[in-house]
This record gives sequence, C-alpha cells and structure tokens, in this order.
Amino acid sequence: MDDSEFALVADRTLVRLAQNLEAALDADDPDIDLAHGILTVELADGRTFIANKHQPTRQIWLSSPVSGASHYTYDSGTDAWRSTRGAQTLDAQISADLAECVGHSVALG
Repeated sequence: MDDSEFALVADRTLVRLAQNLEAALDADDPDIDLAHGILTVELADGRTFIANKHQPTRQIWLSSPVSGASHYTYDSGTDAWRSTRGAQTLDAQISADLAECVGHSVALG
C-alpha cells in the first residue's frame, strides 16, 4: 500500500467510525469530532478516545482510557485494521472499550 492509498483507506475508516459512533452512542450524548485525520470521542464523564492515522507507519493509532494505546495495520484480505499485537480489530477494540464505559453494547457495523 502506498502513501496515497493508505491516506484514502484510513480517512474512509475514520469517517465510517465517526458516523457509526454517532448512531451507536446517540443516547449517551458524546462529543465526536473528526478533523485532520484525528477522531476524538469524549464521553459525558470526560473519558476520551482518540483514533488517528499515522502516515509514517501506515497505521491507525488508538488511545483508549480502557485499553491504553494500540496500533493497527490494514489487512486488505479482510478489509479490517488489525492490531500489531494480536488478531483484535480496531472496530472490535473500540466497541468493547466503549461498551465498558457506557454500560451497553456498541455496534459499529
């Protein structure tokens, strides 16, 4: 994957996540902002999730108040971002961490 393809896939992923999080967390009234390749989700209690594209490594990085920092590389065979430390996907990690914070399941797809 070259730099331009990475940017396209990563931007598309962050836009999709922002839209899906808006729908999944509507009742929880989070502050969701996507700007310049950085997705920020601030919950009502102040806990904040940040997902951003990291161009030099061609990864999406996630900072979560639940699971900490993690990095994801794109797997074109499954069209998913997979953790560099295991098989967990970006969507699954965000869903699990947010569910722990808000007390209900958070479906992102």
